[in-house]
Amino acid sequence: MPSPNINGTQRGFIIPIGGAEEKIDNPEILSKFVELCGGSEAVITIIPTASQLNDTGSRYQKIFEDIGVKKTYSLPINERIDAQNPEYVKTLEKSTGIFITGGNQLRLSTILGGTPIATAVRQLNAKGVHYAGTSAGAAIVSQHMITGGSTGIVPTEDGVNLAPGMGLINTIVVDQHFNERNRLARLLSAVSYNPFLVGIGLDEDTAAFIDHENVFTTVGSGAITVIDPSGIEYSSMAEASTGDALTLLNVKLHILARGGRFDISERKAYVK
Repeated sequence: MPSPNINGTQRGFIIPIGGAEEKIDNPEILSKFVELCGGSEAVITIIPTASQLNDTGSRYQKIFEDIGVKKTYSLPINERIDAQNPEYVKTLEKSTGIFITGGNQLRLSTILGGTPIATAVRQLNAKGVHYAGTSAGAAIVSQHMITGGSTGIVPTEDGVNLAPGMGLINTIVVDQHFNERNRLARLLSAVSYNPFLVGIGLDEDTAAFIDHENVFTTVGSGAITVIDPSGIEYSSMAEASTGDALTLLNVKLHILARGGRFDISERKAYVK
C-alpha cells in the first residue's frame, strides 16, 4: 500500500479524470492540475503508455506548454524493459506533477506493474507530487481496477472485470466515461464484491481532485456518481449464479456536479 506521507510530508493530490477532458477552449481540469503543480514553474512528466498512438505524449506536452508550463517530459514507455530504465526514474523525480494518458488500462498494468516506474509514481505521490490520469490513467489509481463489464443499470454476478491497479488509493474503485457509456451496472457490481469500497463514476470532462485528507472536489462540466455501499443491508452476490441480476438493499448514491464534495473516509457528501 502507498504511504499516506513520507517524513511528515502531505500526500500529493490524486486526480482521476473521466476522459475527453477539454484541452483547448477552456481546459479547466488541466489548468487546475497545473496550478497545483506550480503554475509556470511546474514540471510535468507524461506517461503515455496506455495509448498506442505515437504522438500522444508530445500532444500533451504541447497542451501543457500552451497552458503555461515551461518544462515537460514524456516518457516513451512501450514495453516492460522501458519501465526499468533508471534515466526515466530520474526524470520522474524532477516532477511536480505526473500525468498518465488514456488508452488501454491493461497496457498500463501489464507494462508498469511491479516496475521501478510504478514504485516511483507511488513514492513521489506519497512525498507530495501531484498525480493526474485521464480515462485509463484514472482507472489505474485504484487498488482494484475496472477493466471491463456490462453496460446498463442493473448489476449482475458477472457484470464487471477487475485487475490489480496501481493502488495510489485503496478505498475507492474508479470508472470513467461513466454517463456517456452507461456504466452504472458495472460500478454497482464492483462495489457489491466488498462494500468497503466507494464507487466513483466519472463523466467525461470531469475530475475528482482528491486531497491528502481523502476529500474530493468535483471539477469539470459533468458530474461524479458516488456509490456508497457501506450501509448495505443485503447483497445476493454470494448466492448468485453467472449472469444473474443482483439484489442490493440500502445502497446510497450521490450525484455531484461542479463544486460538489465528498469525504471518502467519512462517507459524507457536501454541497460546496
